[in-house]
Amino acid sequence: MLMTRNYFGFIPGYALFWGVFVIALLLFAYRIRQLLQYMFLGQKETGYNSWGKWITTTFAYVFSQLCQLKNFRFKKDRAPLGHALMAWGFFVFVLFYFFFFILAEGFGLAGLEKTNFFYYFAWVMDFMAVLIIIGAGWGLIRRFIIRPARLKGGQTIEALIILLSVFTHPFAFLFNQATVIAMGEAPAGLGHTLLPPFSSWLSHLFTGSALTVIQNWHIAFFWTDWLTVLLVLVYIPYSRYLHVIASIFNGIFEPRLPKGALKPIDLEHAEFLGIPTIDKLTWKQNLDLYACVVCGNCQEQCPAYITGKPLNPKKVIQDLKQQLLKAGPELVKAKAKGEPAPQNINVTLAGKVILEDEIWACTTCGACDTTCPVWVKHIDKIVDLRRNLVEQSILPETAKATLQSIERRGHPWRGTTLNRTDWAKGMNIKTLAEDPKVDILYWVGCTEALDERGIKIAQSFAKLMQQAGVNFGILGTEESCCGDPARRLGDEMTYQAQAQKNIEVLKGYNVKKIVTGCPHCYNTIKNEYPQFEGNFEVIHHTELIGDLLKQGKIKIGKGDYGSITFHDPCYLGRHNDIYRQPREILKELTCTKMVEMEKNRKRAFCCGGGGGRLWLEERIGQRISENRIDQVIKTKAQLVATACPYCLQMFEDAIKTKQAQDTVKVKDIAELIAESSAK
Repeated sequence: MLMTRNYFGFIPGYALFWGVFVIALLLFAYRIRQLLQYMFLGQKETGYNSWGKWITTTFAYVFSQLCQLKNFRFKKDRAPLGHALMAWGFFVFVLFYFFFFILAEGFGLAGLEKTNFFYYFAWVMDFMAVLIIIGAGWGLIRRFIIRPARLKGGQTIEALIILLSVFTHPFAFLFNQATVIAMGEAPAGLGHTLLPPFSSWLSHLFTGSALTVIQNWHIAFFWTDWLTVLLVLVYIPYSRYLHVIASIFNGIFEPRLPKGALKPIDLEHAEFLGIPTIDKLTWKQNLDLYACVVCGNCQEQCPAYITGKPLNPKKVIQDLKQQLLKAGPELVKAKAKGEPAPQNINVTLAGKVILEDEIWACTTCGACDTTCPVWVKHIDKIVDLRRNLVEQSILPETAKATLQSIERRGHPWRGTTLNRTDWAKGMNIKTLAEDPKVDILYWVGCTEALDERGIKIAQSFAKLMQQAGVNFGILGTEESCCGDPARRLGDEMTYQAQAQKNIEVLKGYNVKKIVTGCPHCYNTIKNEYPQFEGNFEVIHHTELIGDLLKQGKIKIGKGDYGSITFHDPCYLGRHNDIYRQPREILKELTCTKMVEMEKNRKRAFCCGGGGGRLWLEERIGQRISENRIDQVIKTKAQLVATACPYCLQMFEDAIKTKQAQDTVKVKDIAELIAESSAK
């Protein structure tokens, strides 16, 4: 029974069907046009390539719902499954509406409903409708009854409208199909004994009713279904529903950068540094704002938020989005007239839209970016806000002193009495100035060379390489800070100066392969130096130690450390996906039991030292490192192993503060293997 063949009063069904559809489409297009105008107020983005790969990957990720299911945890968070049920149902419903509403009803292709294609599709739709109802019901319960912390506050009316619309249209569809079956029309009457079960069961509600009554119910459910769909279409660009569209494009246009890298600034031609105002974000950063679904996964994983800091990555994205939507109309008008943006609307972001304490609280650990299901990048915006503050010389005194130390002395450790080679005294370690013919350069890093505790890591690792017969050397006094603290604190100028200086030295010695024990140096040299033509093979010391163990070049003696837990450094794990090698090494230690913390691997908790925060005071909330040590103590492990000098120092301080020296110790993997091999 085609609705478009009927008259509703004096209005033909075709006119009503297409009339409401065109109105909805125009309202949708009008708002999308506005949003695109606001988005392209942003600065240009470059460097896009491999379109086929990125489009294929994005669609596979979205349609499989791995974007959501990657966060599924049976005991902790089953919400991703609920979202997946709704999404899978949504994808199938879109196809159904195209074939059997647009083509069959809109264009009068009634024959489509009399085919086996329709019959089998109706079966699929029957189950998908139930899955959507389950998912939407689950969402309503979670958001308005259980309400986990990450969903509290913000846009609850909007969420209610969305969930109710999602809840309504599968019900309307099932009852619409039930009335069709009750009238003996397709999918009934096609020669098949078995009918879609849920629609068929609901059709019994109309048993004994007059045909005209069933037809009237059919009309009501058809238009309820269709108008709900059109309501959703109109509401998409005005709400977080927008993520349905924006997230797909956000995946396709994800920056073509290594995961741990920040985008460089062309300092020679830059008119500004970072993002002073909302129109100085790039268009891709604006697309991030549209893609955000306000799910709160980033908030739930953020170590700064968890420990009581003002930073909430979800709020940062939403605050920037609200500023874009607020300032957008005036900025578009000003751009059309060729006039400057009005300052009362286009306000400074840092300090007015995003508080300074929020900006400086970030450790750049990557938990937010990793857990986000729609490819939103949080770190780049926070670092860009820092860049703008640094340009204005608005930064904490400790950050200022650290940056000055890097600029003047080539390292962030102001006050140290050590030099770059003190740690190697008496170890017969050559510098490249003495003999450049080495197989691998050991990049020691500032913390392992200049910090009293850090030098023990360098000494242990060097002894292991010597024991294994590795032909290595160091730069010694020619080594300078890789620049990671400067870049993450927002001083791009100092970072680039350090990078270019180091690259020049490395190329001067024709260095091909580098090993380092610092994940921050590892990430910077491997992922960011190529931005300045510094292309080197870089490995972390856990990778080299693991290889040497497999080759039998390092012999491990008895290493009874009781139970050990491993802390995944953020710049080794989340930013560079090195999780396996450290654990394989620790398993080689005899008489030692490995236990995992609840937050491990991609969901590991930060030590609090990244993003330059190793040199900043932690004035607000609980210290992040102390929270992590609480997690260590909970495992009852006697020792926490790590593979990062930042983490080691943060944990040693936290253990002392908590007076837990008798409960737990902390050591680098290189120290553990060196101690064991010496026994």
